[in-house]
Amino acid sequence: MTTNDTAARVDTKTPATRRWLKTDVSDLTVLGVFLAIVLYLSLSTASFLSTANLMAILVATSLIALVACGQTFVIITGGIDLSSGSVVALSGIVAAMALQAHVPVPLAVVIGVLTGAGCGLFNGMAVTLLGMNPFIVTLASMAMARGLAFILPKGATIFGFDDAFDAIGGGLIGFFPIAGLISVLALGIGAFVLRKTVFGSEVYSVGGNREAAVMTGIPVRRTLLSVYTISGALAGLGGIILTGRLDSAQPIAANGLELNAIAAVVIGGASLFGGRGSMMGTILGVLLIGVINNGLTLHNVEPFWVQFIQGAVIFLAVLFDSLNNKRKASS
Repeated sequence: MTTNDTAARVDTKTPATRRWLKTDVSDLTVLGVFLAIVLYLSLSTASFLSTANLMAILVATSLIALVACGQTFVIITGGIDLSSGSVVALSGIVAAMALQAHVPVPLAVVIGVLTGAGCGLFNGMAVTLLGMNPFIVTLASMAMARGLAFILPKGATIFGFDDAFDAIGGGLIGFFPIAGLISVLALGIGAFVLRKTVFGSEVYSVGGNREAAVMTGIPVRRTLLSVYTISGALAGLGGIILTGRLDSAQPIAANGLELNAIAAVVIGGASLFGGRGSMMGTILGVLLIGVINNGLTLHNVEPFWVQFIQGAVIFLAVLFDSLNNKRKASS
């Protein structure tokens, strides 16, 4: 076992407090940075802590959170899914076309999610059955899914849906956005699966040491197929939320979303080398990305600088992960 989480389960000789600090130091670091940014934005802007702005952050991060939830499973196995943003767009287009064909809203939602799951299954089969590199596979499927998102509606944006469908992305239950509730539910289920189920242990084992996982009888192929399918299905659900929020399905939607999601997962302590990560860390990473994006908007930072800063955050997260792995390898 090489993951922090699994290590914490089997290490019974180290005192509990030291195990907790060892396991969660990364999460605590992200939490400290998050609180520092929140404090800065609270003091430097008048509207940051307003209810409207906090709800805007929650709605904006709900889509990143869903995609990041799926990415967490994939990255812990040592893979990556670059197709998520394109799958979000394609799933939204397919669901919108189903609604245009007078398919009932619940069935259109299922069709959109299954479209995403199908894309994820395609990625998983290419990685496991054909032995292809996850980076190349998902880079190719990113282009294919984006191309289909343009081809199916002939490049046009699809407008005007039933209010029940729009409510999934823009509706409220009380004061709480439905999209936010869906994301919180997905992250909660993801955390439970990773920490409390046999499948979660298999995900960590496959990412920690694949050869050892094979020797101990863990179904590596099935596990990899499952994580890519989960990632695709959650991207499909993200497509439903985004389409409902915008009341339109756009072929260019969610462009670059996968980078924000991957950044959130890595910032949250997951290793791009596999075997390490947690859903709590991903939640903190999503919140950090959300407040950074919101803070840049509140300070009227030019869009080009926003893109640069987002890229720099990803670079620093990957650099920290790489240095951390080198330190462990040399110790």
